[in-house]
Amino acid sequence: MNMIIVGIEKTTFIDFPGKIACTLFVMGCNFRCGFCHNPELVTEKNRKEISQNEILDFLGKRKKQLEGVCITGGEPLININPEFLKKIKELGYFIKIDTNGSFPEKLKEIIDKKLVDFIAMDIKSSKENYNNITNSEINLKDIEKSIKLISNSGVGYEFRTTIIENIHNNEEIKKIGIWLNEICDKKPEKFALQGFKNNGKFIDMKFKTIMNTSSKRLEELKNIAEDYFKKVEIRE
Repeated sequence: MNMIIVGIEKTTFIDFPGKIACTLFVMGCNFRCGFCHNPELVTEKNRKEISQNEILDFLGKRKKQLEGVCITGGEPLININPEFLKKIKELGYFIKIDTNGSFPEKLKEIIDKKLVDFIAMDIKSSKENYNNITNSEINLKDIEKSIKLISNSGVGYEFRTTIIENIHNNEEIKKIGIWLNEICDKKPEKFALQGFKNNGKFIDMKFKTIMNTSSKRLEELKNIAEDYFKKVEIRE
């Protein structure tokens, strides 16, 4: 499969919970969220590709410094390569996948093959708002399949939502919580509230006028979310 890796963060202490890791950035996404924090991975073309052999060489040399590999995007599961993941595992690394949840069959494959140790799935909004938020025609059944699959996988996981103050109000967080509890067989383990950050580069430039999400607002929403998840974290 043509899994196009176009960037690497050689050390991260925050992307993979509990692990010192590196992060690989994969090109391409099937969503068009206007506030995407990596828009260049969605809209740009002809970015310089880093070969998988180059990545594996790097990981081979860093085994004493790193524990995990986080694969993000874009949407990594568009062209995920299980054989590449297997080679990473053979080097002794834990693997984390960031996903939008729209490819449940591919997700199931890497879970069944024990090629992933942690999954972070973005929950963009309540189900009523998904098409508007993502600027895409979303198959919500696929999103729901992934939510259920992840929650029952036995793999470490979190669901997470980027909070934009004029979109993700109190009612929206309640709807997200109720929706996920309807899908999951038990109360979901973990939910992360990620504050929106205005870095000036977006797919939809109207977000250039939106302020960063305040700590106060995140705390207010955390109090609401705690009714629906076993653990709620704030990331600013």
